[in-house]
Parts: sequence; C-alpha cells; structure tokens
Amino acid sequence: MKQDIVLWQLVQQLVVDQDYRVLHISPEQTEIWLEGLSNKKAPIIRLYRYDLDWSNWLQRDLEYVSKHVINFKKQLGKRSLSALNIYVSTYPPVDDWEFRVKEPYEANKIKIKSVVLHEGNIEHAVKQISRDIGEELKINEHIEMEELELYHLRENTLNFSAQKVQKEKQIFQQGKPFFTYIFILLHLVMFYLLETNGGSQNPETLIKHGAKFNPSILEGEWWRFFTPIVLHIGLLHLLLNTMALFYLGTAVERIYGNVRFLIIYLFAGFAGSLASFVFTSSLSAGASGAIFGCFGALLFIGLVHPKLFFRTMGANILVLIGINLAIGFTIPGIDNAGHIGGLIGGFLASATVHLPKHKKPIQRLLGFGLALVLTNLLINQGFHEENPNMLLNQAKAHIQQNEYQVARNILSKLEDREEEYPETLFHLSYINLQEGNYEEAIDQLERLVTLTPELHEAHYNLSLAYVQQQDWNNALESINKAIELDSTGENYQNVRAEIMKQLESE
Repeated sequence: MKQDIVLWQLVQQLVVDQDYRVLHISPEQTEIWLEGLSNKKAPIIRLYRYDLDWSNWLQRDLEYVSKHVINFKKQLGKRSLSALNIYVSTYPPVDDWEFRVKEPYEANKIKIKSVVLHEGNIEHAVKQISRDIGEELKINEHIEMEELELYHLRENTLNFSAQKVQKEKQIFQQGKPFFTYIFILLHLVMFYLLETNGGSQNPETLIKHGAKFNPSILEGEWWRFFTPIVLHIGLLHLLLNTMALFYLGTAVERIYGNVRFLIIYLFAGFAGSLASFVFTSSLSAGASGAIFGCFGALLFIGLVHPKLFFRTMGANILVLIGINLAIGFTIPGIDNAGHIGGLIGGFLASATVHLPKHKKPIQRLLGFGLALVLTNLLINQGFHEENPNMLLNQAKAHIQQNEYQVARNILSKLEDREEEYPETLFHLSYINLQEGNYEEAIDQLERLVTLTPELHEAHYNLSLAYVQQQDWNNALESINKAIELDSTGENYQNVRAEIMKQLESE
C-alpha cells in the first residue's frame, strides 16, 4: 500500500494544488491521465501504478504512451506537446533500465519525459518530478494509512476534480440563446426590405433605412449608431455576418445570459459605428462591429478565467481575431475601425455587466468608467471641428446641396494632407468638374488615381474630364480602367460607347 499512498499523494497535489484536471482514469484506478495546459513544461501528465519487472516492458509502454500523447496533440490542435510519464513501482526493473528513461522520448513533435519512482528513490524522484513541472511537490513517504483512509484520499481527490469540471461547465451554461435568434431574424427581415425597396447595395436605399452615413449623423440622426447593426450590403455580407452571429452570439449568450448579452451586443455595435464615424467617412452597414464585440466578450473570459480560457477556446479565438483584423487591414473597403471599436466595446461592456454569479463591483465600475471615457473621447473627436473626417463629411453635405464654394473652403484645410485623405482630391475634382475647371480637375484626378488606383469612380470622373477636353485616347484609357475595376456600372459602358463613336468618326 505504500506505493499506492505515494501515487495518490502525487495525484492530490497535482489536482488540488497545481490545477490539473483528470482526463482519464482506468477502471482499476491505477492509470491516471492529467491535463494542465497552463503548465508549459508538462501540460500532460500520466501516472501509472505498476510493479515493473523487465526494462523492455518500459520501451513498449513508452510507445503506448506516445500514441496517446499524439492523439491529445491532435485533439488540442497543438503543433507540439510535452508530457511527463511517471511510473510508481515497488521496485525498479531487475535488469538495466536507466537508459530507457535517461533521455526524453521524442517522435512526431511530442516530447515525453519519464520518471521511475520506487521505494529506493522516492525523495530523489519527487525532486525530479518537481523540476519537470516547475512546481515543488512534497510527499510524505513515511505516512501510514488504513485502506479506508486511502479510499477517502482517492475519492476526495476525484470528487474535487469532478466538482471543478462541473463548475467550469456551468460557466458555459448560464442561459439559452434568445436575442441571438431575434437579431438573426432582424437581419433577414431588413435584408428583404432593402432588396424590395431599391436593393441592399443601393446607397440611397441604405441611407433611407438607417446605414451609417456621417452627414446625417452630423445633422443629429444619432440612431444611425445603432441601426446599421441589422443592415447588410449584399447577400454575401449577410450570409457571413449571420453565420458568425449564429456561432459566436449563441456562445456568448449562453455564457453571459440573455440580458447581459443584449447589453454587450448593442454597446459593441454602437462602439463599432461610433469608431467608424470618427475614422472613416464612407457609407457603411453591417453587424461586424457587434460580432467583434462577441469576440471581446470571450476575451474578457480570458481575463477572468485565464486557465479555462486557454484550455478550451482561447487559442482559436485569438487566431480568429488576428485573421479577421489582418484581412481588414489588407483588403480595401473593409471597415476595420468599426471592427476594432466593436472589439473594445464588447470587452468593456462585458467588464461592466461581468459574468453571472460574479460580484466584482470594482471591476464593474472600472469597466463602466472606461466605456464612458471611450465613448466621450470618440464623440469629442468625431464632432471636433478640425477632425479631418468631420471636415470631409461637411464638405460632402455642402456638395450635395450644390454649395461648391463653401465646400471648397472646407476642403482647403486638408489640401496639404491629400496623401493621408485622398477623398479631398476626389471632392475638389468633382467641384472643378461641375464648375468647368477641367484642367485643374484632370490634375487632381491624375494625382488621385496614383494614390488610390483601385478607386473606379476616380477613373470614371477622369474619363469625363478628358471627354470635355476632347482627349479621346486618354478618355478611353480611363474609362476602360473604370470598367476593369467595376464592370457593373451602366454609365461606364455608355460613356465608353460614346468615346468609341468619337474615335471612329475621326
């Protein structure tokens, strides 16, 4: 029984003190697999109570252990994995055996260290195990226990592990999805309304139904910080966001509960729209900011329960956030400001409402305070009279009202920042086209297409300016570029046909 007592003292300390959890235990309770992913040195530990005889058995058993560790590596999605293999035996093998465990067993990007603990080396073996896991373990090899006491030690340890697992499960089962499905329904209903009232990709339809449109926000239509959450531009946009909401939203709503999820989702959507308003002047819509808020809510779990987070979904969540942000920075037209704003907003909203059954008033006050500070900073920045996006929005609004001189005066404040804000050149060239200043418009548009060669509207306007100058060859080259970038524009084809007619007549 002495070695059984040693075995369960080790298991108890690993489970209770070192936060390992039981992955598997054999029916005879002689083989125990433990997982502790927060321990970088030994995320997997296997303990085996077995009286060793011959060293060749050790070799066969190491091959058996390696197959299990490889399977764990695949299940955890790890590129490599380390494990500690502990044998608890009454005596060591009768033949030469030390060379079997002297060096770690390595194969298929796994590394297994083995320790043979027997009556003659308990103190030494425990020190070696402590070094291998990076934490000090203490075993009383002289303690004596009756069978009933050993039974209680074993059962208490296993019950502790089971209760810990149950508590972890409860974290992910605080509520059933309700508002997630409501928002999915709203996505579908609003998309139907957009498509039947001019099209979901029609700017006028989007503005009419509440898309983020900076000039309207500047005029006091504050609800446009919320309404874009349920609008989508095109079928692909709808499908991607609805699918992401289905998977992320249901997970967050189960963890936080219905009311908390609603607060997190709406504030994240608001924060995403507000950040987009401050940092981008383009028309936008979509649930992306709110969905990134769900990522933020899951990141907050990593702050509260770091070990549970990284043992379950942590690595996947971080990779998904990284990939989505990288896509947003590399592909033109994606509103990454809204994504980042939603991510931060979701995190702060989660800190404010906190997880169910967590009474953390200081953390909640801190989260609420930071959310207020973020909102105040963005609003002040967005409505500041010298904010470049604010100036561009004001100029755009005056252009739409044919107040060209007022718009020109506003844009003049940004003329020395045209590389940073190329929209300045676009608006100034449009004013010059309307006022008949074609040479100046051509100069501005040529600089613009150099800065933003993917902007098909700039190539189209440049073609129109060349037409006014009767420069048909350059006009044809520009309109062909516009059609190459956007072949759906009906006006583009009409202009090209007119240019070709003029060239043929010459």
